Amino acid sequence: MNESTIYECLKYGNENINMALEALRAGKMIQIYDSDSREGETDLVIPAKAVTYKSVKWMRKDAGGLICVAVDPVASKQLRLPFMADLVREASKTSESLGKVVEKDGDLKYDSHSSFSIWVNHRDTRTGIPDLERALTIRKIGEITEKSLSGNGVLFGNEFRTPGHVALLRAAEGLLDERMGQTELSVALARMAGITPAMVVCEMLDDESGKALSKENSKDYGKDHGLVFLEGKEILEAYMLWAGSEC
Repeated sequence: MNESTIYECLKYGNENINMALEALRAGKMIQIYDSDSREGETDLVIPAKAVTYKSVKWMRKDAGGLICVAVDPVASKQLRLPFMADLVREASKTSESLGKVVEKDGDLKYDSHSSFSIWVNHRDTRTGIPDLERALTIRKIGEITEKSLSGNGVLFGNEFRTPGHVALLRAAEGLLDERMGQTELSVALARMAGITPAMVVCEMLDDESGKALSKENSKDYGKDHGLVFLEGKEILEAYMLWAGSEC
């Protein structure tokens, strides 16, 4: 089934979902709010393959949070992307101090575990931090994700090095059946849209309060900038319908 057929099959119910899928297929930015009971944060979200230095600048200046790339769980396995906590646990076997700081059950107030993997730069970058270089790294993550899911044999280390300046997030294997983070919500949307499931997410922060930007202010920002605003519960409902359909 081609991407157009997948997209047509999803034109139902919630118009916000339809507009968001259309925007993502066009390589545009949207907003995702997870939930009041979780992080309570809104992220700017855009497909990795569509990122330019202007996208990075936009997220850096207007959102202000950490610019990360969420990677599909199947591709994460194929690319052998580890969870950072697992790496630190392994390293803690020879370092008692690391064993004391690595994430443990109950550490996160909003979830059972984080989705952080490694931080990378593409090998064609110099320092990796300027907007142009971060954009290159992000696009290349999108490209290698697509190649991996297409069955092409790729070696992640041939193109990327770590430490770097782009944080990778490894989506939970069961996606929304297992976890409702921005990582899984964005990857679920990518799957529904029929695009490469490597998505850039960046939290929107409030310059005045020092906290996450409120849902209301995030919505106002979205209206001012023509962005579709989705809540996690909307994505979950649409994803359940999609997963149970023939799309």
